[in-house]
Amino acid sequence: MNTVKHAAGRWLVALSLALLAMPAIAKEGVSFVTPEDGAEVSNPIQVEMGVSGMQVEPAGTMEESTGHHHLIVDGGSIAKGEVVPADDTHIHFGGGQTSYELTLPPGEHTLTLQFADGEHRSYGADWASTITVDVVE
Repeated sequence: MNTVKHAAGRWLVALSLALLAMPAIAKEGVSFVTPEDGAEVSNPIQVEMGVSGMQVEPAGTMEESTGHHHLIVDGGSIAKGEVVPADDTHIHFGGGQTSYELTLPPGEHTLTLQFADGEHRSYGADWASTITVDVVE
């Protein structure tokens, strides 16, 4: 009986270690690699953008499951199907860029990462991520 208990215990330990060693399944969507949400940053701010579940391609590429990043300063996500505006607060990365140096005035700011198709049409809130940063001098 004790042999069975010990074998079961060893099996549970081995299973637990195997589960811990498995890579985490990445959630589909976009994310900020840097900076982290709530970070205190100084200029220039290094922004690194990530995506899981789609492929980054330059603007104009209209293949399924592809698109490119847009960075929205002090604004929220763009509704699905709407074109992301091109202005001072909506920065387009139509070349397929995944990093950018940003300069902002001191104070608290939100940064929203929005993924959109080759014609800049937003994939919606499911493909957006918003963080807050505090820019110090």
